[in-house]
Amino acid sequence: ILELIHAYRVRGHLMADTDPLEYKQRSHPDLEVESHGLTLWDLDREFATGEFGGERRFMKLRNVLGILRDSYCRTIGIEYMHIQEPAQRKWIQDRVERPHESLPREEHLRILDKLNEAEIFETFLQTKFVGQKRFSLEGGESAIVVLDEVCEQAADHGLEEVCIGMPHRGRLNVLANIVGKSYAQIFREFEGNIDPRTVQGSGDVKYHLGADGQFTALSGATIKTSVAANPSHLEAVNPVLEGIARAKQDILDRGEEFPVLPVLMHGDAAFAGQGVVAETLNLSQLRGYRTGGTIHIIVNNQVGFTTSPTESRSSIYCTDVARMIQAPVFHVNGDDPEACIRIARLAFAFRQEFNKDVVIDIVCYRRRGHNEGDDPSFTQPRMYDLIEKKRSVRKLYTEALIGRGDITVEDAEEVMTRFQRRLESVFKEVRDPQVPARDTYYDRVPAYPSKEAADHGTAISIETLKRIADAHITFPDGFTVHPKVMPQLQRRAAAITQGPIDWATAEILAFGSLLMEGRTVRLTGQDSRRGTFVQRFAAIVDRVTGESWVPLKHLDETQGKFHIFDSLLSEYAAMGFEYGYSVARPEALVLWEAQFGDFANGAQTIIDEFISSGQAKWTQKSGVTLLLPHGYEGQGPDHSSGRIERWLQLAAEDAVAVAQPSTPASYFHLLRTHALIGRHRPLVVFTPKSMLRNRSAVSQPPEFTNGSWQAAIPDSSIEHSDQVTRVLMCSGKVRWDLVNARSHAGQKASTAIVPVERLYPLPVDEIADILRRYPNARDVRWVQDEPMNQGAWSFMALNLPSALRQTLPNREFALTPITRPPSSAPSVGSAKVHEQQQRALLEAAFA
Repeated sequence: ILELIHAYRVRGHLMADTDPLEYKQRSHPDLEVESHGLTLWDLDREFATGEFGGERRFMKLRNVLGILRDSYCRTIGIEYMHIQEPAQRKWIQDRVERPHESLPREEHLRILDKLNEAEIFETFLQTKFVGQKRFSLEGGESAIVVLDEVCEQAADHGLEEVCIGMPHRGRLNVLANIVGKSYAQIFREFEGNIDPRTVQGSGDVKYHLGADGQFTALSGATIKTSVAANPSHLEAVNPVLEGIARAKQDILDRGEEFPVLPVLMHGDAAFAGQGVVAETLNLSQLRGYRTGGTIHIIVNNQVGFTTSPTESRSSIYCTDVARMIQAPVFHVNGDDPEACIRIARLAFAFRQEFNKDVVIDIVCYRRRGHNEGDDPSFTQPRMYDLIEKKRSVRKLYTEALIGRGDITVEDAEEVMTRFQRRLESVFKEVRDPQVPARDTYYDRVPAYPSKEAADHGTAISIETLKRIADAHITFPDGFTVHPKVMPQLQRRAAAITQGPIDWATAEILAFGSLLMEGRTVRLTGQDSRRGTFVQRFAAIVDRVTGESWVPLKHLDETQGKFHIFDSLLSEYAAMGFEYGYSVARPEALVLWEAQFGDFANGAQTIIDEFISSGQAKWTQKSGVTLLLPHGYEGQGPDHSSGRIERWLQLAAEDAVAVAQPSTPASYFHLLRTHALIGRHRPLVVFTPKSMLRNRSAVSQPPEFTNGSWQAAIPDSSIEHSDQVTRVLMCSGKVRWDLVNARSHAGQKASTAIVPVERLYPLPVDEIADILRRYPNARDVRWVQDEPMNQGAWSFMALNLPSALRQTLPNREFALTPITRPPSSAPSVGSAKVHEQQQRALLEAAFA
């Protein structure tokens, strides 16, 4: 008997009637009574069942089977026995292995109302805007019922906000019927009647847009709701939404309460097929990324664009990837909206109790093609024969309520007619040119604070320097610093006040000074606490206990919050999370660091779809900073280039800033300018590797207590500017290679070396001012480590000459590239060949 009970708990979902398209009589050997040494003759025998089924200790086999089949084999299938925690398994058992109470009449009507809204809204769009893409929810309307119930529960439990991330399937329906975006605004977007003053940049299609609103529960309780903007890269919004939710929770700062609920909606094919799903799930219980549990709602159409499940996944369910984090999975028949309600409540309660992710798999269908112009019967003829004959879930539920006597036919027709009239009225209003637009949707785009530095600009006081220095040599009693780490910290503390200051120390000063000014700083990356190159030591690990001490968290009592975490070995989800975090916390300095710069290409979707174009498409602002280690030191193709050329191709409309500082002080002022003064936009910094310990590339304390960010730096070693005949412009580490080579070439007087610290926006005025210092210089060369087809050269060749002609119309310049030969790989793999190329590069620079 106990084996049988266990078998149903583990395998009962395989017999559940979850497919609304056709009923299949399913069975499994583990669920046959004969497999457990029982027969039909035992049905009326009583057996000891322990705590199964409530308080009863002895039950007839017939009753045991009844409870098991009602619990696990009706229109809900539950997967939870893979969870290792007994308390979580028992919690679920206590709630599903018992009779279900019927819903009260007002909740029946609420369900019917949401189904009416969902279906009639889609039908209205289909008839009024024929042929326009909208990626309708038809066939999956129960998703609105589930989402509505989740928001209902969140409002009644006093949560602050429900943050929703989703693909385009059903997005307009969610915006209208959950978030509260006005029907008028949606209709105007279909009509193309959008006030041009409300759109900045390129804009985006209507089924990618986000919104903010308010949800009102039956009880009258309200809760903020929001949908994050998302491109057609279906699951890319997952980590972004999690970052937004974490930032909002950090702002509220209520510890383990987790008052912001992330809800992610997915398609079945994408949930199984997109790797970022697994990466985002892997974030869910990590200290730096926890959001207290996400409710995942899968609109399971049982088909991708044209691809059947047998061709799109190797697993039984599209949800199987969620088992890796021991999330419970609830499969529910989309034609049973009351079962959907029960599962929504169960999922919400589980999230609240255990702060873990939970998955709701709504098995439904897609009445039309992937988009409204597609004919799905070309590839799924049998499925769409069934769909053609199916009545909608709204009709089925209405008939069930009337049949049970819960409502009358007149009630049902009145509800439907009222909603149709409302849509018709709004539609006529939108079409009437005499009626002005009254929608305030665009007023809800969040305002971002202007970045105004204090009177001292980006310089800091000597007292601030000393406080940060002291924090790095002050530890709690009994804390044992690693014997190889303590001398480094002592050298850092001394250098802060006496010099010279290296790169990592300058970064610590930037973070520490911002914290002391009340700013929040968050830095994550695969090895960011110590630093990939053993340079940062932002967290010190006790040699004996393994506990961590973060000096920058102990500067003063009024300082801002410092969050620094080693991330999972991910780029896509990890970068997406920080982008989302920065969107929701514009006042914070949010940084993501790649282990090596080129590893960021694992997050290219986030870079292309969010970081570089999010503002143009959605007016969504981000100040995220990406730290991409870059530099040619003979370490091979995968550890040299942060792909500067790609970033400069993406850069336009001042949407991002791209910088490669060459001194610690320059990096320090860059970070503080970005946080305090600069335009609110993403910043990409190509950070050094070997230059971290280059004794030429250091700065002195006065450069931090004075000065400011310079996008291009004049050559301070030139004594007689009229003797300069050649200017070598460069960026990053190669500056110091050129300085050494210039001494050997005997050209210290005639050749100026000008580092361009910011590559985009191109600092034309600053470069022109520097060139004016050298009236006799006609030979201007761009020197870079990278091959000619990579790095900044193509961008410089395309933009700098014409810009200088406008700024310096009376000067003629010949801009010449000094680069490595064109290459398909970022760099050579041989250290010897690298050295040969480097010698040739430096010789060419001074030839």
